[in-house]
Amino acid sequence: MDAASCSGVLSRAKLPVSNLHKFNQTLGSHIVSVSCQSSEGLNNVNRVSSQALAYTVRESYLCGPVQRRNPAGIFAAGVATYGENAVEYESHAHATEDKVGVLLLNLGGPDTLHDVQPFLFNLFADPDIIRLPRLFRFLQWPLAKLISVVRAPKSKEGYAAIGGGSPLRKITDEQAQALKTALEAKNLPVNVYVGMRYWYPFTEEAIQQIKREKITRLVVLPLYPQFSISTTGSSIRVLQNIFREDAYLSRLPVSIIRSWYQREGYINSMADLIQKELEKFQKPEEVMIFFSAHGVPVSYVEKAGDPYRDQMEECIYLIMQRLKDRGINNDHTLAYQSRVGPVKWLKPYTDEVLVELGQKGVKSLLAIPVSFVSEHIETLEEIDMEYKELALESGIENWGRVPALNCTPSFITDLADAVIEALPSASAMSAPKNISQEDDHDPVRYAIKMFFGSILAFVLFFSPRMINAFRNQLF
Repeated sequence: MDAASCSGVLSRAKLPVSNLHKFNQTLGSHIVSVSCQSSEGLNNVNRVSSQALAYTVRESYLCGPVQRRNPAGIFAAGVATYGENAVEYESHAHATEDKVGVLLLNLGGPDTLHDVQPFLFNLFADPDIIRLPRLFRFLQWPLAKLISVVRAPKSKEGYAAIGGGSPLRKITDEQAQALKTALEAKNLPVNVYVGMRYWYPFTEEAIQQIKREKITRLVVLPLYPQFSISTTGSSIRVLQNIFREDAYLSRLPVSIIRSWYQREGYINSMADLIQKELEKFQKPEEVMIFFSAHGVPVSYVEKAGDPYRDQMEECIYLIMQRLKDRGINNDHTLAYQSRVGPVKWLKPYTDEVLVELGQKGVKSLLAIPVSFVSEHIETLEEIDMEYKELALESGIENWGRVPALNCTPSFITDLADAVIEALPSASAMSAPKNISQEDDHDPVRYAIKMFFGSILAFVLFFSPRMINAFRNQLF
């Protein structure tokens, strides 16, 4: 039984949430195939197959409860100034009539140490993070509760080391404000919203504000450059469930930018940051460029068809090509961080590669967190503290780290261009009913599944082998 196949969203469960343990039921139901078009191919270097980009979530899952605290409200971006070299939005007839919204999607993070355990619960209650066989999906919430309680103390240590909470919400709010300003500079007035998957402000809250403000055309922009089931895919599932049940939302034209790692502006922004950090070394030409990406279980790629690994490798290739165009020909490597649980994750692993590089005589290394566009625990604690210490112990003498993009002007301008390019493809989201949904509404079939599932669950969960597995993997 693939009992704890924790996906590549949050490594090592260093994730946050609040001190109240109230179970509020959120979206109920099942994942369906994604129908909205992607505009990522416009003005981009596109070497990814259309089949990978048209990834469809095929399995149905039951969404779990969300542990919440008193809501802190939704962020709607304000104004500032931005953007030379702007690609202006051409004012078509519908542009003046539409009320355009942009929804930024991100992971979320605990605001305080008290938020850590509920945040972890929300994370592991996501069926795209722990993927249980259908017969055992009713165990999703109890399992999430168990893991979150056990892992919370260690996760709190990590958050305490970076100031007692995640900076992700603050940075994402700043990105939203900067994006709003950039779009207005391109003659496109918009409302920008932030929706987090596992903490405040939740995606559900952002969608309700979008509805209250009567947005008539929406662009959904996940702040994950590469697509994965566990990040963008999970958020799309939430949107599908919400939109399917609401008459207004089901008719709202929506465009989802599924991935954008190959966009020229993003590639240039990454190359700029790398080049700047390389210049800080005494001998820049000798520095090993070390890309560290968040990992996902191998089963996601090999069994579920997740395009994440292919897109990540493509992303690294494009960045290195851009650096070579500038005369930078350093050696580079890619590794995956943040694995957790007993299942196989994408290799090579970051910690193992760092040791190997030290043993091979590498003396200077520049770490690049390529999966992340905002600073958070996996950059500030895992890379800056744990991996740096490991690298120095392994013989690497000169360590550097490229900062996350955050609100880098060229990056924000490119996101604004991506929004403008996506607008014409907006269409109503359709969510065909899944056959398994009908099965769950059949009381006889449901009773049979619950009866035999409970027996098997009891045998598995209370067997000495399972108890030892949990003790070894969670502590």
